[in-house]
Amino acid sequence: MPKSVEKEMEKLRQEIRYHEHRYYVLDDPEISDAEFDRLMRRLQDREREHPELVTPDSPTQRVGGKPAGAFPKFHHSTPMMSLDNTYSVEELTDFDRRVRELGGRDKVDYVAELKLDGLSMALTYRNGALERGVTRGDGSKGEDVTPNVKTIRSVPLRIDPKKLALLGDQADQFEVRGEVIMTRKAFERANAQREAAGEPRFANPRNSAAGSIRQLDSRIVADRGLDMYLYYLQAPGGAELFPEHSKVLEALSKLGFKVNPHWRYCRSFDEVLEYIRAWEEKREKLEYEIDGIVIKVNNTRLWEELGTTAKSPRWAVAFKYPARQATTVVRDIRAQVGRTGTLTPVADLEPVDVGGVTVSHATLHNMDEIARLEIKIGDTILIQRAGEVIPQVVKVTKHASGGRAFVMPKKCPVCAGDVHRAEGEVAYRCVNVSCPAKLKESLLHFAGRRAMNIDGLGEALVEQLVDKGLVKDLADLYSLTQEQLENLERMGEKSAQNLLGEIAASKKNDLARLLFALGIRFVGERTAEFLAGHFGSMEKLESASEEELLEVEEIGPRIAESIAEFFREKRNRLLLEKLKKAGLQFEGTKSRKSEGKLAGKQFVLTGTLAHYSRDEVKRLIEDAGGRVIGSVSKKTDYVVVGAEPGSKLDKAKALGVKTVDEAGLLKLVS
Repeated sequence: MPKSVEKEMEKLRQEIRYHEHRYYVLDDPEISDAEFDRLMRRLQDREREHPELVTPDSPTQRVGGKPAGAFPKFHHSTPMMSLDNTYSVEELTDFDRRVRELGGRDKVDYVAELKLDGLSMALTYRNGALERGVTRGDGSKGEDVTPNVKTIRSVPLRIDPKKLALLGDQADQFEVRGEVIMTRKAFERANAQREAAGEPRFANPRNSAAGSIRQLDSRIVADRGLDMYLYYLQAPGGAELFPEHSKVLEALSKLGFKVNPHWRYCRSFDEVLEYIRAWEEKREKLEYEIDGIVIKVNNTRLWEELGTTAKSPRWAVAFKYPARQATTVVRDIRAQVGRTGTLTPVADLEPVDVGGVTVSHATLHNMDEIARLEIKIGDTILIQRAGEVIPQVVKVTKHASGGRAFVMPKKCPVCAGDVHRAEGEVAYRCVNVSCPAKLKESLLHFAGRRAMNIDGLGEALVEQLVDKGLVKDLADLYSLTQEQLENLERMGEKSAQNLLGEIAASKKNDLARLLFALGIRFVGERTAEFLAGHFGSMEKLESASEEELLEVEEIGPRIAESIAEFFREKRNRLLLEKLKKAGLQFEGTKSRKSEGKLAGKQFVLTGTLAHYSRDEVKRLIEDAGGRVIGSVSKKTDYVVVGAEPGSKLDKAKALGVKTVDEAGLLKLVS
């Protein structure tokens, strides 16, 4: 193996780590998203060519390839204690008095930090590399969720050796603790995805972060946009590494961790109170939620003298901001269309002041929530803001005589397209893929790598194309001109040419990719392939009845209903006509898989193959008539084994299932 290849790969890793830190920790990127993606793709290509040189701390290894079976339990090196809560200045003053009395001091200095509303986590680093991430759990032991922690882009997988010198003798092993959070923007995006999938919304960002970090599939976690702020650093056994907590926070930043920038060193208790009052008003402007302030004694040597109670340290306390409530009247309830086409009922309220903010709207989430609250137009309600941007309706305090019930409209209030609710789901959705309310999301999905693969058509560009009226449906992408693109921000002559080339190349994609790209509900890549193979053309699929759709492999009543609903919508049929005129592939080849060499054979994949990705292997097998399934059973015909196979290989041996390596598979399909 040439040394130059190894050096190139290590240089790429260092460069990507540097830019990840600039973007996710410092919020000060030096290169564009497209340039960063090119660096990452270059490293991925090199690692695919030389899998023996892939390192566990490579930026490409943040997302695991297969779901975990369960999270193992892990005992913390020292307990992760919870903080006592205080709710008034009087209770906080008592805390200060106890600290001074127990510590034998007339005056104590403190550090005040924002109390992030998230999930506590402990990270262990050994020889500079992330070794383990463990949830707080019951304080004594938590769950080892290391694969999921690796997906958090602000968490460094490896610390720069030059920075480790800061820790002296403890550089070989240390532990940091902090809070995993979900920003308000990421929270709304996660809820939009859940609504699109027919799942109930998360109640708040904290619940969403906690639910995300415990997902068994790290690929789902990576898509949730979690973040992590660190606030604690210790040596093995809990030894404090710095004499002051303020120095700990500074050291964490220097090591490359993300530390909340709003902490304050307070020379007196009066400064603590001033900090609390200041953030009660400013907290609404933060991009994440806080529910109070954490106050810690700055002198870490004093921590040992003050000690702990059974559950909480005596050297720290949390001040909780009170929830702010008010009563108002529901003027009207209307349906608001979200980015994924989901219709959400929103209450228009008599404007009311809640904690210094005038509130005139509140989301009611869905029809089930309206039924639970028994809310009608004209009712008097209690609303609450406890840090959230969108207020929560707590309850109805007075039902209006003659109050009007809200009925979900049958037509989309934005585009007048059909509104559909699948059986067993709470969400109502606009079926029109070109609805202005969901167009941006539709375009991003359409251009995705696994859909039409239009490289360079990212979120910022889609925003401009839609906002400037250049693209009003998916088909308008194919009529964009060089001049139109060059007039957009951050789009020069070369960038415009490249994008037009990508758009033109996407016309060659097969029918299955186009079906997936259209964003038909429940139609993923696999289902799109079955549909294209069964019908052979868009025209035959468009005219198929639900009964005919049910004849397609793996398609049940719910999927058949969704596909039929999509093609019934007049606007979708008009879009398809435009896409056909633009030259996209509407004809395919009817599947002959039932006659293939591997017809009727079931395969399971385990481990990593040297020359093929999982998607490529799956396509090879399916093109030969075989089928790839997820788990090994007596009905499995072959298990394809790559490097570092999992428990599926053990199960195959126990059941006597045949195994083949990459070369053996190629012989089978050739």
